[in-house]
Amino acid sequence: MRIVSLLPSATEIICSLGLREQLVGVTHECDYPASVMELPKVTSTVIPHGLDSKGIDKLVRDRLETTTALYSLRMDVLSTLKPDLIVTQALCDVCAVAETEVREAIKCLPGDTELVNLEPMTLTDVFDTMKLVGDASGRSRAALRLVEDLSARVDKLSRRSQTSIANEARPSVAFLEWLDPLFNGGHWNPELIELAGGNDCFANKHRPSHSIPWSRLQDCDPDYIFIACCGFDLDRSVKDLEVLGQNEGWKELEAVKNNRVFMAD
Repeated sequence: MRIVSLLPSATEIICSLGLREQLVGVTHECDYPASVMELPKVTSTVIPHGLDSKGIDKLVRDRLETTTALYSLRMDVLSTLKPDLIVTQALCDVCAVAETEVREAIKCLPGDTELVNLEPMTLTDVFDTMKLVGDASGRSRAALRLVEDLSARVDKLSRRSQTSIANEARPSVAFLEWLDPLFNGGHWNPELIELAGGNDCFANKHRPSHSIPWSRLQDCDPDYIFIACCGFDLDRSVKDLEVLGQNEGWKELEAVKNNRVFMAD
């Protein structure tokens, strides 16, 4: 089977199912596992390299008035790869090639290319997407084993947090996936916070992420702030944080004063 992935998370799922050798094409953003970086890139972006976060946000908003995605398929590359299976998503309008473009592209490909669309909103949904990819690729048993292993880890963490942290002692946590402007992390991220023993201060579980005003973060005054900027590596996120650090309101937050700001790729 020849598989093409149109988003980084799908690439990780595919490789976790033992299908790295069947993966023949990925997006320009896929970088894990490291070996996928040598594969042909089937997408391109309109976002200029080096554009700051505020500029990216403006570009996204402007583009969404006329189009549904910031990425395009490289049909010349996709055609040569002749995939049997394409894995994409329609959950976020700015995170991958538009579903309509993918469906139109498939019509131009030889053979019967199957399209698998991932749209998780909850942690259970995330696990279900792994099963979906497994079923489509003939790796159903491997997918079930992967989900069972991950579910066991989640249950272990949940039990640990329940026994070690009393409900009244649960810290408030702000999860930010963009810094200029501020965006909270919705979908399953608040669920992860709860499982780890915290309370999501934005109360946005199982709903799309959205921008929030500075006043919302200041009113929450969270005990912890977790930053995971969408599409950025750690070094790029640190640059944004350095700019944010000049904001007096930022310096006054409880989490900042107590050195409780954490970052991830």
